[in-house]
Amino acid sequence: MTDLDSPLRELLGQKTADALATQLELSTVGELLRHYPRRYAERGKLTDLGNLTLGEHVTVMAEIRSVNKRRMRQRKGWITDVVIASGGRQLGLTFFNRPHLPGVAIGRTGMFAGKVTMHQRRLQLTQPDVMMFGGEADGDIDALDEFAGAIVPIYPATAKLPTWQIARCVRQVLDMVDDPTDPVPMEILAERGLPTLGQALRAIHRPDQDLDWRRARARLVWDEALAVQLALCQRLMAAQLRPAPACPPVPGGLCDAFDAQLPFTLTGGQVEVGEVVTRDLAVDHPMNRLVQGDVGAGKTIVALRAMLRVVDSGRQAAMLAPTEVLAGQHARTLRELLGPLGRAGELGAADQAVKITLLTGSLPAKARKQALLDVVSGEAGIVVGTHALIQDRVEFADLALLVVDEQHRFGVEQRDTLRSRGGETTPHLLVMTATPIPRTVAMTVYGDLEISALRELPKGRSPIATTVVPAGEKPAWLERAWDRIREEVAAGHQAFVVCPRIGDQPAGSVALSDEEVELEPPEDGEEKRRPPLAVADVAPMLAEGPLSGLRVGVLHGRLPAEEKEAVMRAFSAGQLDVVVATTVIEVGVDVPNATAMVIMDADRFGLSQLHQLRGRVGRGSAPGICLLVTDSPPGTTARQRMDAVASTTDGFELARHDLELRREGDVLGAAQSGRRSGLRLLSLLRDEETITEARAKAWSLVAGDPALSHYPGLAAMVADIIDKDRAEYLEKA
Repeated sequence: MTDLDSPLRELLGQKTADALATQLELSTVGELLRHYPRRYAERGKLTDLGNLTLGEHVTVMAEIRSVNKRRMRQRKGWITDVVIASGGRQLGLTFFNRPHLPGVAIGRTGMFAGKVTMHQRRLQLTQPDVMMFGGEADGDIDALDEFAGAIVPIYPATAKLPTWQIARCVRQVLDMVDDPTDPVPMEILAERGLPTLGQALRAIHRPDQDLDWRRARARLVWDEALAVQLALCQRLMAAQLRPAPACPPVPGGLCDAFDAQLPFTLTGGQVEVGEVVTRDLAVDHPMNRLVQGDVGAGKTIVALRAMLRVVDSGRQAAMLAPTEVLAGQHARTLRELLGPLGRAGELGAADQAVKITLLTGSLPAKARKQALLDVVSGEAGIVVGTHALIQDRVEFADLALLVVDEQHRFGVEQRDTLRSRGGETTPHLLVMTATPIPRTVAMTVYGDLEISALRELPKGRSPIATTVVPAGEKPAWLERAWDRIREEVAAGHQAFVVCPRIGDQPAGSVALSDEEVELEPPEDGEEKRRPPLAVADVAPMLAEGPLSGLRVGVLHGRLPAEEKEAVMRAFSAGQLDVVVATTVIEVGVDVPNATAMVIMDADRFGLSQLHQLRGRVGRGSAPGICLLVTDSPPGTTARQRMDAVASTTDGFELARHDLELRREGDVLGAAQSGRRSGLRLLSLLRDEETITEARAKAWSLVAGDPALSHYPGLAAMVADIIDKDRAEYLEKA
């Protein structure tokens, strides 16, 4: 019997099976049949060449308009230039040393597969694979029965394994495989009008009409959405059964004293979310809440009031930050906000004051020893730190609340380790992010967390104008950017210049610092691309050139802790005009007098990073400006990211832009979990309604049968689509 677990080598032979395993990591029948077509083409209907993306491996169907063969100038051989066209647009094909291309002739239609590159500002495919319709071409064109129907499936392919070879393998397998046992109960399928799994797998690969693959996709998307939601609902239900320290409000306690001394009025959102968090903390099962709010929405106040509730109950709270600079900034901010209420053990402290202890990896030995004693003895009611907090040597007296700032910057394993530091009970968890999360992402990736949003900005925040500076096209614009910085400084303000790298990498070191940007392959398909700009190079260049005469400082994660602190103190005190930094300043840094920011190589940053960085200026009464410097040409995904940031300061709108521009695998797949995801079709934008309905169905199933013992097929589907490690990742996220 041939089923989904059967090895491909038994059906396709060792050579073909090895190619599929090497090129696409497909080894079994099930893995091949889950390698769904990326899109469908209609025979006779050509591809829209206006939607190509630089750097992407594509398969297009088009008509040949011209063929030109010429000898190479500097070495022996031939170059064949072919122009294909569709819908009034053209695309160049370049072949090296292939003067004879069977079937390639003017007026013929075919399929062309290759990587989109750019040559002389024009898109092209270099050395593409070719399959011509209606005759022989490129070796194995006579096998066109894979595309005998009117609808042609186009598969995700590689340079060595084009779509038509994948289609041939799928056809062979479908002819031999038996229909699998359906994991979804028939009553659910009937309720939604969905085909069986066997019908769906056949129809999505070999549809006779559009309706066939659309119905098949609806079934397969439902399976993926339901599997994710079942896993999340199981874990959320399990979390509610764990014991946690109840921290009910204490009338007249530290939190009430803090509220009474606040020099400003809380926003409606801060009050509302604060009440929800207070209710969560008062019960004996752990809070698992994500508070999202745009840059400057006042999340720190919400977190501080939650920590004070815990301290009022005689327990400890810990705040985890992704960098030492941010941890130090948080500790200073908390002390400033609390005033005498945050100076326990010091002169001038209030009677019911709390002690705030900073614990980072670079503390001097004596200070670190004292900090550890404060934590283990319980003398420190609030502990602020970086990953140093989760080292084995750090013991808490009674940890009841964990606040994680900017969770997307911190590893899930690290957060989970600290989460277990509550001894016999599980600490409450409050996660904060200034990167608003679209609803479907929240339900899918953060589905085991309750979500609260702060949409109202406090009064006094100034507008920020953002402009893209295309230095590659218009070098004079970059000169004008430095003039704008000088103008802001002349007006009594300060500025940041942000670079993707630190520079001056220590000998033998290859690891990136926390704040350095991981580079992606160049979008234009070119192998050569200049290195990203670094703080170590840009700072002296500015100090000696465009910004000469200004007081320029440097800030990055490789500086000693005391030097980083000194730079931030000097900048906050107005003793520096410009700070050249990495993304170490991305979150938490609050200098109201900073009004200008220039982000160098802005195309190297993600959309949410650009939005976060921009939020460091315009925090006072004067308006802010943010200049995004780039060499990326128009039309690239990176340029689209920057244009999106320049078009709006609404973080919730940008979150949706981000989702539209990113590969969804970055949200759902191996880019986050560290391994290949079982999710293939689920789209967080397109399938919002399906995800919502799957969430409701999952709750109804898990509520009556948490282990899904009465639904073995669904339990197996969860295990198949979301393996154990992936499920644990979703829980920790």
